Amino acid sequence: MRLVSIETPYAGNIEENVKYARKCMRDSLLRGEAPYASHLIYTQPGVLDDTIPDERKLGMEAGKEWEVHAELTAVYTDLGVSSGMIWGIEKAEAAGRPVEYRSIR
Repeated sequence: MRLVSIETPYAGNIEENVKYARKCMRDSLLRGEAPYASHLIYTQPGVLDDTIPDERKLGMEAGKEWEVHAELTAVYTDLGVSSGMIWGIEKAEAAGRPVEYRSIR
């Protein structure tokens, strides 16, 4: 299994975005990948509060540290591309990691 960093929107309609991100994780798993989506893990109750800018930044930075081990960044575009996703795409490109754009709809 290859390690895959998942990029989906989080901010905005959080409930819809989390449901979508879960579908994207499933899509990745069914492709035989080992996906990771920091925005689904670090925003769990009691971990970090995404509405607090310093905590949001901390979560994003921690996720990007993990991603140095990823073999691919998968960007799921059905709900658009957010500023956080653009940051993740830029980090992947700067690291020389392939970026693949996907749709599940």
